Amino acid sequence: MLREFRADLHIHTCLSPCGDLGMSPIAIVRQALGIGLQIIAVCDHNTVENAAAVGRAAKGSGLTVLPGMEICTSEEVHIAAIFGDMTEASMMQTVVYEHLEGENDEDAFGKQQVVDENGLVLGFNRRLLIGATKLSIEETVESIHSHNGLAVAAHIDREGFGIIGQLGFIPEELKLNALELSPRIAPEEAKSRFARYDKYPFICTSDAHYLTDVGTGMTTFNLEQPSFSELRMALGGEAGRSIAALIRRGHR
Repeated sequence: MLREFRADLHIHTCLSPCGDLGMSPIAIVRQALGIGLQIIAVCDHNTVENAAAVGRAAKGSGLTVLPGMEICTSEEVHIAAIFGDMTEASMMQTVVYEHLEGENDEDAFGKQQVVDENGLVLGFNRRLLIGATKLSIEETVESIHSHNGLAVAAHIDREGFGIIGQLGFIPEELKLNALELSPRIAPEEAKSRFARYDKYPFICTSDAHYLTDVGTGMTTFNLEQPSFSELRMALGGEAGRSIAALIRRGHR
């Protein structure tokens, strides 16, 4: 039997250089549960190194945690990649690291903390995670799909790093699984503004960098259970699975 599940599919941790240092795995899980989320996806910039820790922090809580990352393409477009398990996510991370140059400047961009489930610092990622990879949009989406992931154009309503803001359009041949809206725009306004792209499903996420941002944008899905395979079916409109509603709890 299908029922509604609330999801926020774009949350950063303290590993993202622009993320608050308070975004530890256990804090994120507690915040997500406190506002009634059942599914979250961890999407740090160009890395999945904290995703498994969030999954461990959520063990036994009833919260489904999906590993992912927010990849910056060579065109400086953000594509959120979401995976069903850490094996596929880690393989995609290898591809991204092979195409990511530069070293992080903590004074300019902030610390990039790799932590355990309780927030204990295990080390620091020295890569320039805030930077752009040398992967084109097409190469990025193709590689995500080759690793059985979902490719979502991030925050399309934003000028900076949004695909429409950067390119002026969405390439017709690009095989995206969804378009993401930020909490800055009302879903009704967005669907009108981007009506030409209604062949894609729209989702709303928080793109949270601070605990208070978690769940400010969310999507409810009609699913049998809160899993990656069910989510994939909902985005594809398969077997009765579907997107029930886009929820905007606030904006920044």
